[in-house]
Amino acid sequence: MLRVTKKHNSPSVVPVLLAVLLAGCGDSNTYVEPPPPQVTVATPVIQDVTSYLEFTGTTAAIDHAEARARVAGVLESLHFTPGTYVEQGDLLFVIDPRQYEAELQAAEAELAGARADETLARTELARAKELHKKGAGPESDIVKWQGQLGTARAAILLAEAKIKSAELNVEYTQVAAPISGRVGREQVDLGNLVGNGEATLLTEITRFNPMYVYFNLNERDLLRVLEMYKEKVQKDGLDTRSVYIQEAELPVYMGLANEEGYPHEGVFEFAESGVDTGTGTMELRGIFANDDIPPSLLPGLFARIRVPVVKREDMLLVSERAVARDQGGAYLLVISSENKVERRSVVTGQLIDGLIVIKEGLRKDDRVVVEGVQRARPGRMVTPESIDMSALTASARKQAAATAKPANGASPGAQQTDKQQ
Repeated sequence: MLRVTKKHNSPSVVPVLLAVLLAGCGDSNTYVEPPPPQVTVATPVIQDVTSYLEFTGTTAAIDHAEARARVAGVLESLHFTPGTYVEQGDLLFVIDPRQYEAELQAAEAELAGARADETLARTELARAKELHKKGAGPESDIVKWQGQLGTARAAILLAEAKIKSAELNVEYTQVAAPISGRVGREQVDLGNLVGNGEATLLTEITRFNPMYVYFNLNERDLLRVLEMYKEKVQKDGLDTRSVYIQEAELPVYMGLANEEGYPHEGVFEFAESGVDTGTGTMELRGIFANDDIPPSLLPGLFARIRVPVVKREDMLLVSERAVARDQGGAYLLVISSENKVERRSVVTGQLIDGLIVIKEGLRKDDRVVVEGVQRARPGRMVTPESIDMSALTASARKQAAATAKPANGASPGAQQTDKQQ
């Protein structure tokens, strides 16, 4: 007999269906706008700014002299250590003096003979005059001894000149330092013949303190320097018609290839009398102290030159990272009083310690976006957080990095790892 069985739904399915139906009857999802992005802002730094002209130049010794053999002879001895400092007049070399000492003795003997002849001629002339006065001697004897006396006196002058020449030759065998300074190496070894037909170079001496630096100004920069020169002269009450450039004491700064900035300070010392028409430039020279031992400046070094020309007061400066550029030029992002981003076109100037001068387009109370520039879009709202602009200078960041570095030289991450272990 066939039995039919009815199927019933499971009781667990009913609550699920009810939950789905109730969810469908609820409110729809709504979009919640995210909060304004956070950015870091700072007001400009206000300070006096000096405009500079920058050049390249070459250092040169203030004095350079060559010690040469002024007489011929064999180089007998050396009396200095190459590379050391010598004073003017210090003995450097000795050339064999015997030949010149003999010539001096011969000249002295010749002088003695000439003086004896003069004495004889003077005596005989007086005797001839006395005899002629008494009528016992002819007048020709007077004429004769007058001639002899003149010849003897000329011989004396000649012998004295020979003595001076011989004394100079003897003196020249002692080769002395012509100036004070650092002496170079010997150019000729001992035992060699020097001065034979030419003044043989024996060594060189260079004076390093102070030190010259030569550089060239083009016409436009030269006119700016001349204006500064006139202002300085008039301010100091000097006569522009007679004052020399070194009297105005115009400052000039210098840095070497391995130095940061321009640590050496000097003054203008010389300027050429006119502009070179071939190059359109004028050569100028600065002078710098070089007192260090050993000297920090040597001749022939490449030098970076900076000359101050104009000082402007109360200029605005912002971090160079805040300045952006596009086809329209340089601009800043500024936050308004309603915390809305505004684009501000600006005219920039020189870079000073990581801050750039803003010549036009910015007010001293403007809040400039210095960090988070990518999140700040013109016309959008932002959440600003203020910091001091002076903390963004290159020197301040460098000092902060040095302070954050552990004393033992390990990195902060390595130190943290050690603590975790």
